[in-house]
Amino acid sequence: MSLLEALPKLISWAIPLIILAIIILPQAIRILREYERGVIFRLGKLLGAKGPGLIFLIPIVDRMVRMDLRVVTISVERQEVMTRDNVPVTVDAVVYFRVVDPQAAVVKVENFLKATSLMSQTTLRSVLGQAPLDDLLSQRETINQKLQEIIDRQTEPWGVKVTAVEVKDVALPDTMKRAMAKQAEAERERRAKIVNAEGEFQAAEKMVQAAAMMSKEPIALQLRFLQTMREISSEHNTTTFLPVPIDLFAPFTKKTEPPRS
Repeated sequence: MSLLEALPKLISWAIPLIILAIIILPQAIRILREYERGVIFRLGKLLGAKGPGLIFLIPIVDRMVRMDLRVVTISVERQEVMTRDNVPVTVDAVVYFRVVDPQAAVVKVENFLKATSLMSQTTLRSVLGQAPLDDLLSQRETINQKLQEIIDRQTEPWGVKVTAVEVKDVALPDTMKRAMAKQAEAERERRAKIVNAEGEFQAAEKMVQAAAMMSKEPIALQLRFLQTMREISSEHNTTTFLPVPIDLFAPFTKKTEPPRS
């Protein structure tokens, strides 16, 4: 049999083989990127996680679930929370996590994304409901750390590692905003009064010290009198003043001596 006579038969055999290869090869070969892992099941039994690179599977027998190991960001929906001091607030948050155990993320939980999101919502309401409003506004870093620790502890059996939790926004009612503004204004007025009182106290102390010095050295009162006259004379006005000898006030400035026996 010549080659030309056998060529149609070869083509008839080759075409089914090519079609079969086109169907089977995509099911038998997988290429995983550096940040991906493939969890392999053979007849329903877990074999393990493979990758990255080229993965060979047995068609029909093996099934692979592709897992992404990069950090995933989910936004926690706005939650109505009642704080410990009975103040209603609306909060939302962002959760950052990644899969560290692909096998657990596939076998131990049906949908790790949905489960982590629901767990974050529940934990957010629980933790913020135990904190007073002042801590919620001023101790944000501490609350974020507490949220991260609780969510990470709950998702650890699923092979999920929570890297960070950030509370984005805390919305207060308008009545509470006005009350906080009044409180801040009253606090500033209190501080201003304290500063003013401290200034008056220091001024009084200095005046007492000056009076004590002038009582010991009468010449200091004379120098102060002359300095005052100089200040008045330096101004451009029509004020006329007549200097009075300071000795006239000597009887009033001297201390009363005890009577001699």
